[in-house]
Amino acid sequence: MDWTLWAGFVLASLIVGLLPGPGVTSIVGYALTAGRSTALASVFGATLGNATAMTLSLLGVGVLLEQSPVAFAALKWAGAAYLVALGGWSIVTAKRGSLAAAEGGPAIRPRTAFWGTFAITSINPKTIIFFVAFTPQFISSDGAYWLQAAVLLVTFSAVVTLSDGFYAVAASWVAGFLKGPDVKLWSQRVGGAVLVAAGVLTVALVD
Repeated sequence: MDWTLWAGFVLASLIVGLLPGPGVTSIVGYALTAGRSTALASVFGATLGNATAMTLSLLGVGVLLEQSPVAFAALKWAGAAYLVALGGWSIVTAKRGSLAAAEGGPAIRPRTAFWGTFAITSINPKTIIFFVAFTPQFISSDGAYWLQAAVLLVTFSAVVTLSDGFYAVAASWVAGFLKGPDVKLWSQRVGGAVLVAAGVLTVALVD
């Protein structure tokens, strides 16, 4: 592999990772709603989801999605509905149970956050199709395709995990300053609203 191309891929991956989108928004929502451990679990879910989406794109699934509007729409709306439902449930739970908020109990379990972000990142047609157009630009025709593809997959996953982790730690750090039952209650509500917003973004950003 041309290491100049690889360096360019690292930079491009970092820019993609830092740009707020449905994945980042959901991670921030988990941080505000349920704390650092749940947010970090969502980061690793996103890592696995991105790796899955990239693998599918390299196998050609992205091309099929481009040619199938029905499949594209189904995946898009399924991911959006999941986030909206989860965020709405978090808001309703906070409204009904201020005592749980006061005790600092996580409204959403780490396992739920993990599979939630895995779902929206792995089945997001925008991500899969993006990889179809994105990765070939950084693969040299002189080298073995699958070896280079594997290097790019690992590289992208590592870079985006770091950027997502930054968002998770930063948001949970801010949430750590929110003390008292009322503040925690509103923090959970805001986190739920952010998850709903992530669901809306999942639809809005994919035509």
